Parts: sequence; C-alpha cells; structure tokens
Amino acid sequence: MPTELPLPLSTPNRNLVRLTIVRGITWTGFLIAIIVGVELLAFDMPVLAVVSVVIAMGALNIMTWWRLGRPRAVKHREYLLHLLADIAGLTLLFYFTGGATNPFVTYYLVPVTIAAATLPWRHTWIIALMAMAGYSFLMFHYHAIPQLGHINTDGPLSLHVLGMWLNFGLSAGLVTFFIYKMAHALRRRDQALSRTREAALRNEQVLAVATQAAGTAHELGTPLSTMAVLLNEMEGEVDTDSPLGQDIALLRQQVDTCKSRLQHLVSHADRRRMAQPEVRDAEQWLAEVVQRWLVLRPDVSHQLEVAQRRGRPWLAVDATLDQALTNLLNNAADANPEQIAIRLDWQNESVVIDIRDHGPGISLSIADQLGDTFISTKSKGMGIGLFLTHATINRFGGGVSLYNHPEGGTLTEVILPRSDSPSS
Repeated sequence: MPTELPLPLSTPNRNLVRLTIVRGITWTGFLIAIIVGVELLAFDMPVLAVVSVVIAMGALNIMTWWRLGRPRAVKHREYLLHLLADIAGLTLLFYFTGGATNPFVTYYLVPVTIAAATLPWRHTWIIALMAMAGYSFLMFHYHAIPQLGHINTDGPLSLHVLGMWLNFGLSAGLVTFFIYKMAHALRRRDQALSRTREAALRNEQVLAVATQAAGTAHELGTPLSTMAVLLNEMEGEVDTDSPLGQDIALLRQQVDTCKSRLQHLVSHADRRRMAQPEVRDAEQWLAEVVQRWLVLRPDVSHQLEVAQRRGRPWLAVDATLDQALTNLLNNAADANPEQIAIRLDWQNESVVIDIRDHGPGISLSIADQLGDTFISTKSKGMGIGLFLTHATINRFGGGVSLYNHPEGGTLTEVILPRSDSPSS
C-alpha cells in the first residue's frame, strides 16, 4: 500500500517549521549559558531540574519535526499550543535560574511577537496574558541565584525588578497590538492582490473568447452569403412543392436566420455594453427567464419554488445575466431533463437561486476547476458557457457554486447581491 505524501507547506505549516528552528536555536543557547554559569561562574542552581527542562523542550522539538512529516495541516489551535508550551518551558527554566532577576526573562517577548504576527486576535492575547502571568509569577516565586541579584532592598521587590516588569507589560501590549495589526493588514493586502490577479486573468480570458467570437462571426458572413446565392439559384431550378424544393426552402430559411443573427450581433453587443443594469423584482425576473427557457427546452419538467419570506427581493439585472442563468438551466436539463427543481430564496444582503437536477453529478477530479477554466462536464462540451456564466455573475458581485447533492444529481447555487427597491 503506497504511503501518503506530506501535504504541501501552507503558511501555518511553514510558521511551525520556523518556530521549531527558533526553538532549537534558543534552547541550545540556554544550555550553553547554563553550562557556562555552572562551570565557570559557580551558579548555585538545581542542575538536574534545569537540564530536565532543556531535555523536555528538545523532545518537544523532535516530536514537532516528526509531526510536520505527517499529511495533516497545521491549525491555529495547534500553533497556539506550541507557543503555550514554549511559555511553560521558559517559566520553568527561569524559575530555577533566578526568576525575574534573570536577565533573559524578557525573552517572553519572542513568543508574544510570533503570536502577534501569525495568529488570530484572540489567540494572540492568550499568549500575551500567559506570558505576563509567567513573568508576574517569577517576581515572587523563584530559586534565587545571588550572582543575578540586582539591588538589595529590605522589601520583597527592588525598584529595578519592578521597572523591568512594567517595561515588559508595556512592551508586550504594544507588540501584541501593532504587530498583529500590521500582519493583519499584510494578509488582507495579499488576499486583495490575489483576487485582483484572478479577476484580471478571468477578464483576459473573457476578452480572448469575445475577440475570437467576433472574428469567427465576421468570417462566417462570406460562406453564408455564398450559400444564400446558391440556394436562390437552386430554388429556381426545382419545383417548390417537391420534397427537394421543400428541403431547399428550409435550408434557405436557416441560412437567413444565421445571417440575421450575425447582423444583429454587433449592434446587440453595443446596446448591452452601453445599457445600465435594471433593478427588478427577483421573483418576476426569474419566472420570465424560466418561461423563455422552457420555450427552448419543451422536453423539460420542472418545479419553481419561492421562499415565503417578508419583503420583496430586488436584483440588478441585464440581458447578460439572463443568458448566464439560462446557461445554468441548460446544463441542468442536459444532465437530466426530468424533475429540475428551481428555488428562490433571499437574505438581508443576498438573493440565492438553487438549481437541482437528477443527473450523474460532478466528477470530483474537475469539481474545483469548473467555471475557472474551459472544462466541461459534457462529453462534447468545451466549458466556455460555464466559464462565461461564472464571469458574468462575478461581474455582478455574485458567485456560482456547484455541489453533488446527497440524494444524487447536482445542486447549482447562484448568489447575487440584493438591491434596494427602485421606489426607495
């Protein structure tokens, strides 16, 4: 049985790799400092306890490296637990090595800074509060090392230690706030840039399809004109009542229809480009689109359901949105023309149109790519219709999602932004 490959390193996985490296470097440095303190500076500390803490953190690092080789993504909660383990290890180490008098006690700021740059707001404050709690505990409870003492006073605290505590609290708060805000802004910027790049690529593909369609329409004009001339001559040479004459008349009618469509293509496209979307009642608009679709697909049986909610749903629509929804309805009819269920629902900010067919469903190998590239669920399809449908609905600020229904078939969900009533 083949072994599973590790998952690609996502951002949380990479952050855990970096944390593991930092932890290894840090605790190696602590071990060297302990050896120097005991052997050269004659520090009075419980060596066995201190070394046990270092060994425990080393074991944690080894287990973390093993875990990173498993095919499982790192979640924020797991990353939080690792940082809490680091704080616990630091607290134990500092407890046996002078507590708040240890000059390395401000190393607590490192896990706080890492959390602020990588974790959500709530998790970041958990790390900051736990670090502050550990520092506060070490101000009163620790194994004293005389060589690390500061200023001797009669009270339990020296002003020097108290000042270090206040400085740490202020620094932790500022780092937590500003680093998190900066990291959050960077993440939002990266997401915005990613969406912009995706939109630009999609627009380039739509433009390429439109350019190719315009060129093809122009090239079709000549052969259609030639066919029309030849059919005219053939009509004059045969009896119009004969079967051949009737076939020629039918061909002439089809050629005239094609020529008429091509002649109106450019002017119709210009009108669409210049027209502003019209705000309409979503229920009435959907019913009209379905009725026009039924004229083209008389073989379809369907059910149209409208949710019983207060208020009326309004949508900004134009002819391109009509065609986009018609494409989705045709896809459902091509999968299985029987019992197509269409449902209209709405929320405060959105209108949802569900189209469910009882066809074979979507192959999982192409489910994530539908609408983004020219991939089709049909044996002879090119995927252009679904791609243009996605592009049109995205242009209106909506989205299209396709799911395999638990009871069989495909569920297509169209989400469009709800508009204000034209009378308001």
